[in-house]
Amino acid sequence: MALQRILAVDDEPFNLEILEEILEDLNFDLLTASSGPECLEIIETFDPQVILLDVSMPQMNGYDVCRAIKANPETHHIVVMFVSARGSVEERMEGYAVGAEDYIVKPFGQGELKSKLMNLSQMLLDKDILEQQVEDATSTAFDAMATSSEMGQIVNYIEQISQVDDVSTLINAMIKCLSSFGLNCNVEVRVDTQRLHFATSGLCSPIVVELFDILKSKGRLHEFTSRILVNYDLVSVLILNMPNDENKHGRIRDHICFLVSVTEQQLLAIMTRKELNTQKDNLDNALTMINGKFKSLMGMLNTNRRQNESVFRSLQERFESKIPTMGLDEDQEIFIFSNVDEAIQNSVAREEAIEMVQSAFKEIEGDLSLLTDKS
Repeated sequence: MALQRILAVDDEPFNLEILEEILEDLNFDLLTASSGPECLEIIETFDPQVILLDVSMPQMNGYDVCRAIKANPETHHIVVMFVSARGSVEERMEGYAVGAEDYIVKPFGQGELKSKLMNLSQMLLDKDILEQQVEDATSTAFDAMATSSEMGQIVNYIEQISQVDDVSTLINAMIKCLSSFGLNCNVEVRVDTQRLHFATSGLCSPIVVELFDILKSKGRLHEFTSRILVNYDLVSVLILNMPNDENKHGRIRDHICFLVSVTEQQLLAIMTRKELNTQKDNLDNALTMINGKFKSLMGMLNTNRRQNESVFRSLQERFESKIPTMGLDEDQEIFIFSNVDEAIQNSVAREEAIEMVQSAFKEIEGDLSLLTDKS
């Protein structure tokens, strides 16, 4: 703020009149005091930006007054310029030692005093700018620290849930992460035709459950007063105590949306793994059943092959023992033996086909066993 309020302190009324005349055309709000104690009393209500302070005064000299001003946390910011008839190096050093910002020696010219006051005015403006920069830098630093801490919580949450396979464990981990930001939240999860509810306090109130139902299909984000509702297909989160600070509010809102998005994806992963496990169990059961049927069929084929061998072996033995005693001529015997031989050859061919089928079944059985192991 530019210089506006000045307090002149001198025990000589004539000196105060000169100061009033010099400053008259500068439109400063000027008050005067004739002693150190009066000066200290006035600054409690007037709050001057600059004090033109005489050094040589009775009761309390200017150095003592300056010490008192600079020692008080409520007034130490006031700029003090000593006005003295003595201007030796030692006296100037004493003035600066007690905290004064400037020093002017009587008698002084009108231009000299105005120039010094203009410099002090610029100094006040620069000081305000610097203080604002420091305040902004401090705020930025604290925001950066807060963001870093919050991001650390989010990273920990993501790492924690990467191996979670249980819905309740996942949602409780998200609630714990949001609680680390000081947030009071309610959560609805919609899986397997069920609506599951979780809350920081442990239970969702009926009105919150109703709110979830009303707003679940009304868009991604709803903000009202200090509350915010974030909707995804499977997860909805209601925060009841969003911060009032605009910067923090926006930062926390972004964190919430990101956390709900990550939680939604992890929930989808859990459901996918659950479905895949169910499919694997069904496939294992089907493979076990098919494998059993193949083994049963191969057993039947083996039994049939052995029975055929036994039948044809018995038939061949009977013909070989009976035909010579039947009194048949040579052509008849050849006819019978050729037909028997043809039947045996046909049987052998069928056995070879059965062996090929058995070989194919064994390959299929091996493939099923390999598929079962991989699944």
